[in-house]
Amino acid sequence: MPFPLSRGIVAGMTASDDHERLLGELEISADPFAVCALEGACSLGLGRNPGATLHYVLGGRGDLRLQSWAPIPLMPGRLVLVPSSMRHSLLNAGGPQTGLSTCEPAGLNLASHVAKGAKDGNMLVLCSTISLGLRNTHGLIDLLRTPLSLDLAASPLADRAMEGLIMEMTHPRPGRRAMIRALLLQCMIEMLRSRLEARDTAVTWMRGLVDPGLWQALRVMLDDPGAPHSLETLAIEAGMSRSRFAARFQTAYGQGPMGFLRALRLARAAQLLTQGQEPVERIARKVGFASRSAFTRAFTEVWGVTPRGLRRDAAASATTRDGGA
Repeated sequence: MPFPLSRGIVAGMTASDDHERLLGELEISADPFAVCALEGACSLGLGRNPGATLHYVLGGRGDLRLQSWAPIPLMPGRLVLVPSSMRHSLLNAGGPQTGLSTCEPAGLNLASHVAKGAKDGNMLVLCSTISLGLRNTHGLIDLLRTPLSLDLAASPLADRAMEGLIMEMTHPRPGRRAMIRALLLQCMIEMLRSRLEARDTAVTWMRGLVDPGLWQALRVMLDDPGAPHSLETLAIEAGMSRSRFAARFQTAYGQGPMGFLRALRLARAAQLLTQGQEPVERIARKVGFASRSAFTRAFTEVWGVTPRGLRRDAAASATTRDGGA
């Protein structure tokens, strides 16, 4: 079943109605959570994750540092979503420990990343890679280009959801994964709608999801980024002239459709490289590159490492996590 908004905007429908329908179509999945433990004043580099990363601060204070963005202050109850492919690190300011009982870390019993510095209070952050999509269309999270954050002290609904999520992780019961997924979805809806209500430019990309023409073009790119798309074929999908489609896409997403498609292809390639052992040449073809050499050049330019290098680094990181569990 196609996304309902693709049928057209009903006359008299408000932006609030559009977003109501959009948020009602969201679906989410997440990797198992890891604990990022920073012991004393220090930093922990988390590199560039092919997926979007969700961080929830259990205790301590510091910053989340991102490439080309101002640091995001971290404190207990802060939820931060980092876009895919964005290099970032956690920094513990040290000082008195806040928001965390001494017994809670042991109770979580999750895979861990640990950094140690000058002893003066710890910071503990739950981290997970998430995938967000619309019903029958995956990859919505690939549209996010700006980090989002939410202070749960100002959002009782999200606060209760995270409390429930931690309870599910520490006291396993039947249906645990389904419940964690439902609670995470509550948090994401709250994060997105609070940004929509504040008219935050960080979520201007959602305009394209309620524009029937742009949505049709986006859907075919998200469903199969490796297909031989062109500006002309995408404009036809959108039911617009090439110039009108390019202008509306640029307004909604801050870049042209072909630049967006290239970034999407390389993001999907990174996901495929880290999720399995499919040959690099086959992945290159799957995401729309005619040759392995052209793919390797483009990939290295964006990621700063070759495809094989990214796969090797991801495997080493997984080994470290498993060893720290």
